[in-house]
Amino acid sequence: MTSETSETATARGPATASSGHRLRWNKVPEVTVYFWVIKVLCTTVGETAADMLNEKLGLGLTGVSLLMSAVLAVVLVVQFRTTAYRPGVYWLAVALISVVGTLISDNLTDNMGVPLTTSTTVFAVVLAIVFTLWYRRERTLSIHSIDSLSRESFYWLAVLFTFALGTAAGDLVAERMNLGYWLSAVMFALVIVAVAVARFTLDLNAVWSFWIAYVLTRPLGASVGDYLSQPTGDGGLGLGTVVTSVLFLAVILGLVAYLAVTRKDVIEPERLGERAA
Repeated sequence: MTSETSETATARGPATASSGHRLRWNKVPEVTVYFWVIKVLCTTVGETAADMLNEKLGLGLTGVSLLMSAVLAVVLVVQFRTTAYRPGVYWLAVALISVVGTLISDNLTDNMGVPLTTSTTVFAVVLAIVFTLWYRRERTLSIHSIDSLSRESFYWLAVLFTFALGTAAGDLVAERMNLGYWLSAVMFALVIVAVAVARFTLDLNAVWSFWIAYVLTRPLGASVGDYLSQPTGDGGLGLGTVVTSVLFLAVILGLVAYLAVTRKDVIEPERLGERAA
């Protein structure tokens, strides 16, 4: 799941007018171990920060959702206006999408009374529609070719609904199986490992293995966040949402700063050409 080389023959379609203007640089990072670590950390922050904001701001779940959606919209405008991958902007957008995705799912469940089975199904269907439209237009779902407005738009839509789906599915599993936070985290980690094994030993499609793992990291991170932040009486460590959020944000900032300096997760134009060959 750290590369998608098996699809190099079809990863990038021809630069047609319908695909929009092609940029010289890919707009998303290379999938390395840093990518997965920061992704899980962002999903943890998404869970704990959403709870923290809901508790501290006094705006109610709907008010917090609107506020964070507005902040996310501003950051996405900045992201779309960049002409290359910028670690700070990109990972800020991912962290905010994690928060907003959590809030969307919580709103449906807590404010509107939508059953988790229903919201999980709806998010899965919407995500499938996004992938279908993306592939029909671009002939690829590869993250190695996010180099046009169209592809980037589909990419961020997919990311949003993977977070919403992961939140709803994770809550559904926790509610139905009643495993507790720690065991839930272990279970989702094992499923991700199984996907990785299938990718490298059974030749599971690289693109699909990536997106499956991307969805599963959401409930994994949420379970870790709940385990750290929730009271000991509820099965957590009792660190609280503020301490947990600040701790994970500090680690994210450190890793993003490191990547900004070292550029270890930048897909160079030459490598893009190699993947498209």
